[in-house]
Amino acid sequence: MKFERKHAVLLLVVAAWNVITFGNFAKNLYSAYESGEDRAAGYWIAHTVLIVVNFAIAGVLGSLGVKALRGSKG
Repeated sequence: MKFERKHAVLLLVVAAWNVITFGNFAKNLYSAYESGEDRAAGYWIAHTVLIVVNFAIAGVLGSLGVKALRGSKG
């Protein structure tokens, strides 16, 4: 499959969406932790892992999007 410009843009938009939404989620999670919200340790760990994994996915999608964008210019 050959990536076209529209595929590259889609990958970059999804990567940006992940960074924006999970960045906001991380900020809210940290605020809840700092305010002393009473939750089990598993709650904080699970949500932190979710955030890290989604940032990693955003990195992979962003990287693929940039490569596809560069490849589509030729």
